[in-house]
Amino acid sequence: MNRTQLKVFFNFRSPYCYLVSRSLFERLRAYDIEVEWRSLGGWDGRSAPERAKVKVPLTRQDVARWCKRLGIPFAPPPITTDPTPAGLVSFAAEDAGKLEDYVVTVMWAEWAEGQDIGRVEVLEKVAGAIGLDTTRLKAAIDSRDYQRRLKDNWAEALSLGVIGVPSFVVGDQIFWGNDRVDFLEDYLMELGLKIA
Repeated sequence: MNRTQLKVFFNFRSPYCYLVSRSLFERLRAYDIEVEWRSLGGWDGRSAPERAKVKVPLTRQDVARWCKRLGIPFAPPPITTDPTPAGLVSFAAEDAGKLEDYVVTVMWAEWAEGQDIGRVEVLEKVAGAIGLDTTRLKAAIDSRDYQRRLKDNWAEALSLGVIGVPSFVVGDQIFWGNDRVDFLEDYLMELGLKIA
């Protein structure tokens, strides 16, 4: 019997993905589901650059409030940070069985410490911290298969009706935002997927 699939659409440049990264994987372990990782790169899943310029001040206020509530630091990275390398390396981390550690550590480096995760040396430190071979990291960044996978993930997101990140898709149900995980869990429980 096939397990219920939960697709997680995630862009490392989103501060709301930072917020959800703190507890997402731990929460999902309580359910009999298959988590399908859908990392995105560049501006995919985010507001277009011209809209982002207007949104940044409000978003930073909002995320600062969330961080205060969660008791975590908030130190935004350089505005020029490109999430694409981090997204590519996430596939290698997933293949190595280190996806959760990678996501949590990268997001912390970026949003709690203000580091530019578009820089290879920052990702190398993350890899070292979680025991991911740096040769895998470099190969991931250059991988055409992984680059195509990033594009395919965004095409899939659009086809499903996903409009932002983080988004969680179960069948025809889309849960958008770090503050929608409670609703996601309610739905998984309605489906009888809670592990006793």
